[in-house]
Amino acid sequence: MPVDAVTLETAGFIARQLAHGAWITLQITVLAELLVLVLSFVIALMRLSPFRALRWFATVYVEVLRGISALVLLFYLFFILPLFGIRLSPMTTGVLGLGLTFSAYGAEIIRSALINVSQGQRDAVRALDFGPISAFRRIILPQALPFMIPPMGNQLVELLKTTSLVSLITLTDLTFTGSQLITTLGQQTLIWSIVLVCYFVMAWPLSWLVKRYEQHATAWRKARG
Repeated sequence: MPVDAVTLETAGFIARQLAHGAWITLQITVLAELLVLVLSFVIALMRLSPFRALRWFATVYVEVLRGISALVLLFYLFFILPLFGIRLSPMTTGVLGLGLTFSAYGAEIIRSALINVSQGQRDAVRALDFGPISAFRRIILPQALPFMIPPMGNQLVELLKTTSLVSLITLTDLTFTGSQLITTLGQQTLIWSIVLVCYFVMAWPLSWLVKRYEQHATAWRKARG
């Protein structure tokens, strides 16, 4: 077989493998972010609850998960839980571990955004006699979103990059695929360079969207204030 044909075949193999790894990385990012959003809202609302028990539970949740290494949590879920008869797939472990870790930070972002809603808006809610759910959906949340979305967007970019940790629990993400290709083919400099570019290509659109939204949010705040 000609050298050029061998080179093209190898390049095609590398491209297919890395594309599959990138697809797994994106799946983990999307699923973990969905979990982050749900848990973050729930924990943030619990921290603002008038009930002391809910506030206490949410505070412990946030402080514990912010104090635990994401990698150690992944190892615990993947290697220790099976000792107690609880077996999770690598994908489930990755999504759960990253979702729990980032939800602790997301809860604080959302809580701060909700607190930033002006007292005047809260007084208007009471004056108009809105129910709690209706007031939150129609007045409080729309006012909080400009404070909430930029930091949550930046956190999403960090989540995407942190998914590389799941390669250590045998999940065939982009980083794991890169390391396997190096074991099989060598070409360490080439393959890690391509992996770096792949992460940048996936993260840059998210960073750009966050930056654009921040510009619009800043203009909105100036017009409002």
